[in-house]
Amino acid sequence: MRRDFMNTLARTNPFATRGENERKVLQRDPNPHIFRPLALRSMTTRNRIVLSPMCQYSAADGVPNDWHFQHLASRAVGGVGIVFTEVTHVEPRGRITPGCLGLWNDEQRDAFARITRFIKAQGALAGIQIGHAGRKASTAVSWDGGKPLTREMGGWEVIAPSAIPFADGHLLPMEMDRKTINDTLALFAANTRRAHQAGFDVVEIHAAHGYLIHQFLSPLSNRRSDRYGGSFENRIRFLLEAVDAVRSEWPERLPLFVRISATDWIEGGWDLRASVQLAQVLKAGGKVDLIDCSSGALSPTQKLTVHPGYQVPFAAEIRSRADIATGAVGLIQSADMAEQIVANGQADLIFLGRAMLGEPYWPLQAARTLRARLPWSRQYERGDIY
Repeated sequence: MRRDFMNTLARTNPFATRGENERKVLQRDPNPHIFRPLALRSMTTRNRIVLSPMCQYSAADGVPNDWHFQHLASRAVGGVGIVFTEVTHVEPRGRITPGCLGLWNDEQRDAFARITRFIKAQGALAGIQIGHAGRKASTAVSWDGGKPLTREMGGWEVIAPSAIPFADGHLLPMEMDRKTINDTLALFAANTRRAHQAGFDVVEIHAAHGYLIHQFLSPLSNRRSDRYGGSFENRIRFLLEAVDAVRSEWPERLPLFVRISATDWIEGGWDLRASVQLAQVLKAGGKVDLIDCSSGALSPTQKLTVHPGYQVPFAAEIRSRADIATGAVGLIQSADMAEQIVANGQADLIFLGRAMLGEPYWPLQAARTLRARLPWSRQYERGDIY
């Protein structure tokens, strides 16, 4: 009976694959906490630093190119533990902009394979974030203003849980019927199958920032009266089915993350209490290994004050109350701040966005600051002059 219990625990607990000897090694590890490994199912990160998914708006027909290669490869060389692609969309109408990545065909898959091979050769794990923009799709790239694109401007039809536009001037989405919901879930599965074929080690489902899955979660954007709307249990149904769809094509030995917006920053919207409850459901399901804790972006009416580490309390609360690993993200800039977050048990991974845009070798610089052991690439060892 105990053996059966332990086998079940090993399948559902991302930390259960660590043996007692490994735990003792970690306890003796003289390195700072952000430079210690983390076991996630059969994968182990070399450190706790993650390149956060960040849109580059530079693809043609969803295919990654040399820009994406250099963006992701340079961070792997720079010492990151997990290198995540930007959100990769499951169908053309799910793209935020015409320049966004996709994985709905084999040409895209094969272009990603070149990138994953290089990332893994540098000792990092290759991660891919998959998602669908829903009602926030069909917009111009950010440096062209980010405005909604009509059909005359090269835009396309957008879909959502309910026929509610993102904001004034944005496209009115088509409310998804049951067939569209089922078809979209099938696209998540197909996208995941190609991700595995392309050699990725980690998949993250994008359920944050006002995109399709978040639109189902929040009562502000989901006004449905069927089994996908109304109660908390109904509003999380699409995400749970997306998790099932992804896991149907993603090996049990590989980790699965979910990025959420822990709060809408709007009265009456999705909030931290609901996020904790969702994390508890995902933990109990045994298919998700980590919650990547961001916030906001469902509506331009949100009200928040941004400061370094402003989202860390979300990761800490969810980690504590749902007993699941979390990632902290949001203006984490200094090595000392990142170390404090992990050392204090507020999060298990540090997702860096803007900091990594400004410094591709942030982990190497952080190691120098914290006096950690992080080997440089042999080709660059001459640059480690301190």
